[in-house]
Amino acid sequence: MKSICIFCGSRPGNTPVFADAARHVGATLARRGINLVYGGGHVGLMGITANAALANGGRVYGVIPEVLADKELAHPNLTELFVVKNMHERKTKMAELADGFIALPGGAGTMEEIFEQWTWLQLRIHDKPGAFLDVDGFYQPLNQMIQSMVARDFLSIEHATMVNFSPSIEDLLEAFNRFKAPTPKWENLAG
Repeated sequence: MKSICIFCGSRPGNTPVFADAARHVGATLARRGINLVYGGGHVGLMGITANAALANGGRVYGVIPEVLADKELAHPNLTELFVVKNMHERKTKMAELADGFIALPGGAGTMEEIFEQWTWLQLRIHDKPGAFLDVDGFYQPLNQMIQSMVARDFLSIEHATMVNFSPSIEDLLEAFNRFKAPTPKWENLAG
Protein backbone atom coordinates (compact mmCIF):
# COMPACT_ATOMS: atom_id res chain seq x y z
CA MET A 1 0.00 0.00 0.00
CA LYS A 2 1.34 3.36 -1.02
CA SER A 3 -1.39 5.59 0.48
CA ILE A 4 -4.10 5.07 3.09
CA CYS A 5 -7.06 7.41 3.53
CA ILE A 6 -8.03 7.98 7.14
CA PHE A 7 -11.54 9.16 7.93
CA CYS A 8 -11.95 10.44 11.48
CA GLY A 9 -13.49 13.04 13.72
CA SER A 10 -12.98 16.77 13.53
CA ARG A 11 -13.34 16.58 17.31
CA PRO A 12 -10.94 14.72 19.64
CA GLY A 13 -13.55 12.75 21.57
CA ASN A 14 -14.05 12.73 25.32
CA THR A 15 -11.16 10.53 26.39
CA PRO A 16 -7.42 10.55 25.58
CA VAL A 17 -7.59 7.01 24.19
CA PHE A 18 -8.92 8.40 20.88
CA ALA A 19 -6.14 10.97 20.49
CA ASP A 20 -3.55 8.35 21.46
CA ALA A 21 -4.89 6.01 18.77
CA ALA A 22 -4.85 8.79 16.17
CA ARG A 23 -1.21 9.61 17.03
CA HIS A 24 -0.29 5.94 16.76
CA VAL A 25 -1.98 5.64 13.35
CA GLY A 26 -0.21 8.70 11.95
CA ALA A 27 3.17 7.58 13.29
CA THR A 28 2.70 3.99 12.09
CA LEU A 29 1.82 5.04 8.56
CA ALA A 30 4.81 7.39 8.41
CA ARG A 31 7.26 4.80 9.77
CA ARG A 32 6.05 2.26 7.21
CA GLY A 33 6.43 4.75 4.36
CA ILE A 34 2.68 4.86 3.72
CA ASN A 35 1.29 8.24 2.68
CA LEU A 36 -1.60 9.62 4.72
CA VAL A 37 -4.60 10.95 2.80
CA TYR A 38 -7.22 12.65 4.93
CA GLY A 39 -9.71 15.52 5.11
CA GLY A 40 -7.14 18.30 5.35
CA GLY A 41 -8.18 19.84 8.68
CA HIS A 42 -5.99 20.80 11.62
CA VAL A 43 -8.66 20.10 14.27
CA GLY A 44 -9.72 17.02 16.22
CA LEU A 45 -8.49 13.53 15.41
CA MET A 46 -7.84 14.73 11.86
CA GLY A 47 -5.18 17.19 12.99
CA ILE A 48 -3.72 14.79 15.54
CA THR A 49 -3.28 12.04 12.93
CA ALA A 50 -1.73 14.42 10.40
CA ASN A 51 0.63 15.97 12.94
CA ALA A 52 1.84 12.55 14.09
CA ALA A 53 2.53 11.46 10.52
CA LEU A 54 4.39 14.70 9.77
CA ALA A 55 6.40 14.49 13.02
CA ASN A 56 7.57 11.02 11.96
CA GLY A 57 8.67 12.10 8.49
CA GLY A 58 5.52 11.04 6.68
CA ARG A 59 3.92 12.52 3.60
CA VAL A 60 0.44 13.89 4.28
CA TYR A 61 -2.11 14.84 1.61
CA GLY A 62 -5.19 16.76 2.69
CA VAL A 63 -8.37 17.27 0.70
CA ILE A 64 -10.67 20.00 1.97
CA PRO A 65 -13.72 21.71 0.45
CA GLU A 66 -13.57 25.47 -0.06
CA VAL A 67 -16.25 26.12 2.57
CA LEU A 68 -14.08 24.54 5.28
CA ALA A 69 -10.79 25.96 4.06
CA ASP A 70 -12.38 29.42 4.14
CA LYS A 71 -13.19 28.96 7.84
CA GLU A 72 -9.47 28.53 8.50
CA LEU A 73 -9.76 24.82 9.30
CA ALA A 74 -7.16 23.77 6.70
CA HIS A 75 -3.91 22.38 8.05
CA PRO A 76 -1.11 24.82 7.13
CA ASN A 77 1.84 22.38 7.00
CA LEU A 78 0.90 19.43 4.80
CA THR A 79 2.92 17.84 2.03
CA GLU A 80 0.09 18.95 -0.25
CA LEU A 81 -3.36 20.39 0.32
CA PHE A 82 -6.05 20.04 -2.34
CA VAL A 83 -8.86 22.57 -2.03
CA VAL A 84 -11.96 21.32 -3.87
CA LYS A 85 -15.39 22.80 -4.53
CA ASN A 86 -17.54 20.54 -2.37
CA MET A 87 -17.81 17.37 -0.31
CA HIS A 88 -18.51 15.20 -3.37
CA GLU A 89 -15.26 16.31 -4.99
CA ARG A 90 -13.47 15.78 -1.70
CA LYS A 91 -14.48 12.13 -1.46
CA THR A 92 -13.70 11.50 -5.10
CA LYS A 93 -10.22 13.03 -4.78
CA MET A 94 -9.51 11.12 -1.60
CA ALA A 95 -10.54 7.89 -3.32
CA GLU A 96 -8.25 8.67 -6.25
CA LEU A 97 -5.27 9.28 -3.96
CA ALA A 98 -5.73 6.28 -1.64
CA ASP A 99 -5.16 2.54 -1.93
CA GLY A 100 -7.36 1.76 1.09
CA PHE A 101 -9.60 3.41 3.69
CA ILE A 102 -9.69 3.25 7.49
CA ALA A 103 -12.25 4.90 9.75
CA LEU A 104 -11.07 5.99 13.18
CA PRO A 105 -13.73 7.16 15.63
CA GLY A 106 -15.78 10.08 14.39
CA GLY A 107 -19.28 11.34 13.78
CA ALA A 108 -21.73 11.47 10.89
CA GLY A 109 -19.15 12.69 8.36
CA THR A 110 -16.80 9.81 9.18
CA MET A 111 -19.61 7.30 8.77
CA GLU A 112 -20.77 8.81 5.50
CA GLU A 113 -17.25 8.77 4.05
CA ILE A 114 -16.35 5.18 4.96
CA PHE A 115 -19.78 3.87 3.98
CA GLU A 116 -19.51 5.47 0.55
CA GLN A 117 -16.16 3.78 -0.04
CA TRP A 118 -17.56 0.47 1.20
CA THR A 119 -20.52 0.84 -1.17
CA TRP A 120 -18.18 1.69 -4.07
CA LEU A 121 -16.26 -1.51 -3.31
CA GLN A 122 -19.46 -3.58 -3.28
CA LEU A 123 -20.39 -2.14 -6.68
CA ARG A 124 -16.78 -2.51 -7.86
CA ILE A 125 -16.42 1.18 -8.66
CA HIS A 126 -13.03 0.53 -7.06
CA ASP A 127 -11.33 -2.53 -5.57
CA LYS A 128 -9.74 -0.94 -2.49
CA PRO A 129 -10.12 -2.33 1.04
CA GLY A 130 -11.79 -0.59 3.94
CA ALA A 131 -11.70 -1.04 7.70
CA PHE A 132 -12.75 0.32 11.07
CA LEU A 133 -10.14 0.96 13.76
CA ASP A 134 -12.16 -0.16 16.77
CA VAL A 135 -10.67 2.07 19.46
CA ASP A 136 -12.04 1.24 22.92
CA GLY A 137 -14.98 -0.69 21.44
CA PHE A 138 -16.22 2.38 19.56
CA TYR A 139 -17.35 0.41 16.51
CA GLN A 140 -18.82 -2.65 18.25
CA PRO A 141 -22.43 -1.40 17.92
CA LEU A 142 -21.84 -0.86 14.19
CA ASN A 143 -20.35 -4.32 13.83
CA GLN A 144 -23.46 -5.73 15.50
CA MET A 145 -25.67 -3.74 13.10
CA ILE A 146 -23.78 -5.17 10.13
CA GLN A 147 -24.33 -8.69 11.51
CA SER A 148 -28.04 -7.86 11.76
CA MET A 149 -28.04 -6.77 8.10
CA VAL A 150 -26.58 -10.17 7.19
CA ALA A 151 -28.99 -12.10 9.44
CA ARG A 152 -31.97 -10.31 7.88
CA ASP A 153 -30.64 -10.83 4.34
CA PHE A 154 -29.98 -7.20 3.45
CA LEU A 155 -26.25 -7.79 3.10
CA SER A 156 -24.32 -10.84 1.97
CA ILE A 157 -21.73 -12.31 4.30
CA GLU A 158 -19.17 -11.78 1.52
CA HIS A 159 -19.85 -8.05 1.46
CA ALA A 160 -20.09 -7.81 5.25
CA THR A 161 -16.65 -9.33 5.68
CA MET A 162 -14.96 -7.15 3.08
CA VAL A 163 -14.45 -4.54 5.81
CA ASN A 164 -12.39 -5.41 8.87
CA PHE A 165 -12.81 -4.35 12.48
CA SER A 166 -9.74 -4.33 14.73
CA PRO A 167 -8.30 -2.25 17.56
CA SER A 168 -4.86 -2.60 15.89
CA ILE A 169 -3.69 -0.49 12.96
CA GLU A 170 -0.98 -3.09 12.38
CA ASP A 171 -3.60 -5.85 12.01
CA LEU A 172 -5.62 -3.72 9.59
CA LEU A 173 -2.58 -3.00 7.42
CA GLU A 174 -1.79 -6.73 7.32
CA ALA A 175 -5.39 -7.46 6.31
CA PHE A 176 -5.07 -4.86 3.54
CA ASN A 177 -1.99 -6.65 2.22
CA ARG A 178 -4.01 -9.90 1.94
CA PHE A 179 -7.16 -8.25 0.57
CA LYS A 180 -8.85 -9.53 -2.57
CA ALA A 181 -11.95 -7.71 -3.77
CA PRO A 182 -15.12 -9.85 -3.69
CA THR A 183 -17.53 -10.45 -6.53
CA PRO A 184 -19.45 -7.27 -7.44
CA LYS A 185 -22.81 -7.03 -5.72
CA TRP A 186 -24.92 -7.28 -8.84
CA GLU A 187 -23.35 -10.61 -9.80
CA ASN A 188 -24.69 -12.15 -6.57
CA LEU A 189 -28.29 -10.93 -6.90
CA ALA A 190 -30.96 -13.26 -8.17
CA GLY A 191 -32.86 -12.08 -11.26
